[in-house]
Amino acid sequence: MPKLTDKQAAFVREYLVDLNATQAAIRAGYSERTANAQAGRLLANVGIREAIEQAQAKRARRVEIKAEDVLRGVIEVTTQARESGDLKTALKGYELQGKHLGMWTEKVKQEVSGPDGGPMASEIVVRFVEPGGEAGNGR
Repeated sequence: MPKLTDKQAAFVREYLVDLNATQAAIRAGYSERTANAQAGRLLANVGIREAIEQAQAKRARRVEIKAEDVLRGVIEVTTQARESGDLKTALKGYELQGKHLGMWTEKVKQEVSGPDGGPMASEIVVRFVEPGGEAGNGR
């Protein structure tokens, strides 16, 4: 398992409870006011993603359930719901199937700011190269 801080490890454990990153961040001890932004940063952390994936795989092995079993169940319930006229449940089933196929992806909004929350300073340097020559300094 990747090396995580105690708070990050708590986030991983809490995230596995309901897959709600914001609530997991709060339960792990992050500020309620900044939990949504923290959740996005935490999920973008490669070590945390690896820890989540490892924990999910371990849980799947423990309960002996595979993604294929879950998908089969979702398809069965979706079909039954559609046939009985329960369109809300059928639509949710189709949504889950679409997510499985990667048709809809979750988007995480991240904002970057400079010192004291101000804009980031940036500089663009352009260098022109003459055919067979050296690059100029662009200034």
